[in-house]
Amino acid sequence: MKTIGLLGGMSWESTAEYYRLLNELTRERLGGLHSARCVLYSVDFAEIERLQAEGRWEEAGEVLAHAARALESAGADMLLICTNTMHKVAGQVAAAVTVPLLHLADTTADAVRARGLRRIGLLGTAFTMEQDFYRGRLESHGLDVLVPDAAGRSTVHRVIYEELCLGIVQEESRQAFMAVIRDLVAAGAEGIVLGCTEIELLIGPDHSPVPVFPTTRLHAEAAVARALTDAP
Repeated sequence: MKTIGLLGGMSWESTAEYYRLLNELTRERLGGLHSARCVLYSVDFAEIERLQAEGRWEEAGEVLAHAARALESAGADMLLICTNTMHKVAGQVAAAVTVPLLHLADTTADAVRARGLRRIGLLGTAFTMEQDFYRGRLESHGLDVLVPDAAGRSTVHRVIYEELCLGIVQEESRQAFMAVIRDLVAAGAEGIVLGCTEIELLIGPDHSPVPVFPTTRLHAEAAVARALTDAP
């Protein structure tokens, strides 16, 4: 099995999910006591969040680029950025290493298209929902991407940073997300992309009238498949 490099800590709550999923999926594929070959570089999210809020993306990208180089030196054969939002600097990270970066939006788009869907609703941080780095990547796969209205985007962003990133899961917030999802479905969304790795702590298939696409799980599934397929 190839070694999977994880750029994590953004937040550590979702990175823990990545680690669990990678190992569970490897055991499902190989059986017995098998677990995933992986190395993790976990950054201080407070530093990254401050750079995000101040719009200092290039500096944030250099933090992740440094981490990526460390992962490559530690033996990683591929890299995962364990957060949707920081895919804004995916190009900067990819340019810092010689091993491939498995882009989260690509694995998500592949899953949406495999279900035969085209129009999707996107939930995530305000950066992910409002900027082009993620929506545009999905659209490059032929998808039509809808996002919540301003009030919905504000609610989703607040819950992510003020609750989910701190490990707080509240039923009131789940109901608020479900209302946002219903609005997206009413606007024509055929599926919902959970475009923030922490959202899977709050929302699952039972909370949406249309299919949901859990990006953390999809990313982990693609990584394990590639690690095993590419293994010598």
